[in-house]
Parts: sequence; structure tokens; C-alpha cells
Amino acid sequence: MAQFIMIVVSAVFINNFVVVQFLGICPFLGVSKDFKSALGMGLAVTFVMTLTCLITYPLYALLARFNIEFLEIIVFIFVIAAIVQMIEMALKKFSPSLYNAMGIYLPLITTNCAVLGVAELVIDHGQMASLIGLSSPEMMNMGFAVLYGLFAGLGFTLAIVIMSGMRERVARLPISKHLKGFPIAMILACFIAMAFFVFALI
Repeated sequence: MAQFIMIVVSAVFINNFVVVQFLGICPFLGVSKDFKSALGMGLAVTFVMTLTCLITYPLYALLARFNIEFLEIIVFIFVIAAIVQMIEMALKKFSPSLYNAMGIYLPLITTNCAVLGVAELVIDHGQMASLIGLSSPEMMNMGFAVLYGLFAGLGFTLAIVIMSGMRERVARLPISKHLKGFPIAMILACFIAMAFFVFALI
């Protein structure tokens, strides 16, 4: 139970991929203009992160068995691309409005460094053990890896949904034309990052 709580707190708050580690900034800034698109992107990234950890964790062990683990990044990107392609086809068929709202950012999940980052992180048993409070790196297993991927995705979703809410409210304010658009989005992102940084100090 303690490890489960540590995974949640670490993945969602302390080591949030987008506002603490600054991975996945492109979709974070590009799709956070309205709540529906932000939530859809966050859930899509969560799904991809979870499936990626589920597939790449045992796949890396297989690569290591044949001493070809140097191919891990190429293999991981192929896996992520396949998962994203499945999501893209499903959204196009069942939710065309969400598919159109996400636009180019949906295929960009393939190259989203947050997704690749979580796949690389969970195979580093030493770092993962320290993040989730395991007494030994040998205790790390696929269950912990998948859970970390799930909650890392939910952390991304939380950050992008907060960002969308702030941007929707700021869009209704009478701000200087020089700050509208990207500049004010960067300022909001800084405030969110500072808020999340507090969890690392606790």
C-alpha cells in the first residue's frame, strides 16, 4: 500500500512529466486552449503511457536477453507509434469532433517525449526504486511499471486540464495584446510549475 501511494504522489505531483520534468510541452501548450480538447488529449496520453509501459517493460527484458538493448529507443518508438495509430483510428470513427479538435497534436503523441520518457524511466530499476520507495531495485516489476505509466499519464492530464481552465478564464480578461496567446500561456505554465514544485519540498 505504501508503494502504491508513493507511485501516485511521485508520478502525479512530485515528478509530473510536463510541469516538473518539462516533457510533452508541445501538446500541453497546443491543446490546452479549451477543456474538452485538453481532457481528450490527457486521457489519450494516459492510455498511451499505460500501454507503452505494459508492452515495453517486458520487451526491454527480451532485448537485454539477446544483448541488443541498444535498440530500445527505436523499438519503443515503433510501439508508441502503433498504439497512437490505433487511438487515432478509433477517435476518427467514434468521436470525429474530438479527432478534429486535437488536429496535428494527436499524431504528435508518437514523438511526445513524455511517453518515451516514461518508457525509459520504468526500465531504470535503480531510479524507479528511489522514486517509489522500494528498498531494493530488484523489487521493481512490471506491475509497478504499468502503475507508474498510468499515474504519470493522469499527472499529465491533471496539468493540461488545469492549464486549459486557466487559459479559458484568462481569455475573458482584458489583458494587453502583447501578452495574448503564447506569452500569457507561458506565464500560466510557470505558475503551474511553481505550484507543483511545492510537492517536491514536502
